[in-house]
Amino acid sequence: MTTDARPIYGTQDASYQAAGGIEGIRRLVDDFYDIMDSWEPARTIRRMHAEDLTVARDKLACFLSGWLGGPKLFQERYGSISIPMFHTSWPIGETERDAWLGCMAQAIERQPYSPDFKDYLLRQLRVPAERIVKVQQPAG
Repeated sequence: MTTDARPIYGTQDASYQAAGGIEGIRRLVDDFYDIMDSWEPARTIRRMHAEDLTVARDKLACFLSGWLGGPKLFQERYGSISIPMFHTSWPIGETERDAWLGCMAQAIERQPYSPDFKDYLLRQLRVPAERIVKVQQPAG
């Protein structure tokens, strides 16, 4: 009898653990914003942020902690959030979505995550990114 010891991402805290807990998530977020600061296709989305990214880094790390099944740090520190509605104050279309996902893909690639978790995480992050674009499209 064999058992598959691989975690089932998206259940309990398996994704949070695969990301390295809050320390691993903060490394991912730091790399994400470092890429956003220097990658030309991300220039437009970088301008949507404050010059000092300290709060943005903390908010994203706290959000990802809870979103990945770990502690709900965002709610504890900042209250509840609807990701698509939060982003309605900025014009986010397909170009901005692609730039954001491009920064995240590069940041994920820099992490010591397993290849299957890297694929899983980027697929999952595409879901809210798509929702943000849809919320901003005019009803028709």
